[in-house]
Amino acid sequence: MSSSASSPSIISQIEVFRLPPRWLFVRVETADDLVGWGEATLEAHTEAVEGAFLDLKETFTGKDADQIQDIWQHAYRARFYRGGPVLMSALSGLDIALWDIKGKKLGVPVYQLLGGKVRDRIRVYGWIGGDKPSDVIDGAAARKAQGFTAVKMNATDSIGWLDSPTALADTVSRVKDVRALGMDVGVDFHGRLHKAMAKQLAKLLEPHQPLFIEEPLLPTQAEEIADLSNAVSTPIALGERLYTRSDFRPYLERRAIDIAQPDVSHCGGISELHRIASLTEMYDVGLAPHCPMGPIALAACMQVGLASPNYVIQEMSWQIHYNKGADLYTYLIDPSVFQLQNGYVEALKGPGLGIQINEELVRQTAAKHILEKPWRGTVWRGEDGCLREW
Repeated sequence: MSSSASSPSIISQIEVFRLPPRWLFVRVETADDLVGWGEATLEAHTEAVEGAFLDLKETFTGKDADQIQDIWQHAYRARFYRGGPVLMSALSGLDIALWDIKGKKLGVPVYQLLGGKVRDRIRVYGWIGGDKPSDVIDGAAARKAQGFTAVKMNATDSIGWLDSPTALADTVSRVKDVRALGMDVGVDFHGRLHKAMAKQLAKLLEPHQPLFIEEPLLPTQAEEIADLSNAVSTPIALGERLYTRSDFRPYLERRAIDIAQPDVSHCGGISELHRIASLTEMYDVGLAPHCPMGPIALAACMQVGLASPNYVIQEMSWQIHYNKGADLYTYLIDPSVFQLQNGYVEALKGPGLGIQINEELVRQTAAKHILEKPWRGTVWRGEDGCLREW
């Protein structure tokens, strides 16, 4: 430890780094030379989060980094308007970095500060296919060779509000083929299907026992998702577009979901992810954090998962289709901390988040890419020209 555990650690600097493939890293430094890293990635809205950090830098530079909860409450409540993807993603990055500092200051992994670990390793799954799923068999076989026992894939390509039922046949075939390899498979509807198609596909997939179906409808449809959940036995998962405990409340009260998927980079960081874990446990809902992000977000998710009894599985972004120009291990000094074996990653052992960021590479890469246009999602339109959900 580079400072006394009893003395305050005053925040002296807050920096953000825009990095390929589509990540926003946060670096917080204290006057006693402690450095913590966070991740505030909000896909396709990078500039908005960077703007939110102008306020966070002004407000919290000079504050005591040890006061994580007070800083969280101040950032969330003191500006009257609260919640939403932009403000919560910025707060997430700051919060994760503060937990990293706290762990490093005390010389322990973050999970020790959350009450200690309840498991020794974390089960993970990998993506197969892309935004336009086609042949996923080779991808599933490759993931199996890498050591994964579970994968996730998109359910459909672009699909109409009421489309031909034949548009669903390929999805069912893909799930059957991947299951035949001995892999568990989550199927991400991605909110692309509206109710008329989603309830058909959920029923068609039911006999093939997906691990879960994710975002079967848009997250604005709590009542309709509850109806769907009551109609099928397949576990319903969602949460990447919910940003606080309050956002999860209607889904829990309506018994609409079986698996909660908050994203640590969107939901308020480690502090709120841990609170969501405790809340969902009360409803017998499992925790499977959404994380198609970078190594800082993955490490943060793992710290909470190691300390949460209702954790079930973790998304791992290694070699996913979004990772162009950099991958999960690019900015790590020691990638072996995420070594995969028999479907699991061992508990991170280092202090704080348990990872070491290559700061020199981060700075060099960010400087090269500062003028490049940030990542943008795809815009889909149907044959009639009408906008479709991506």
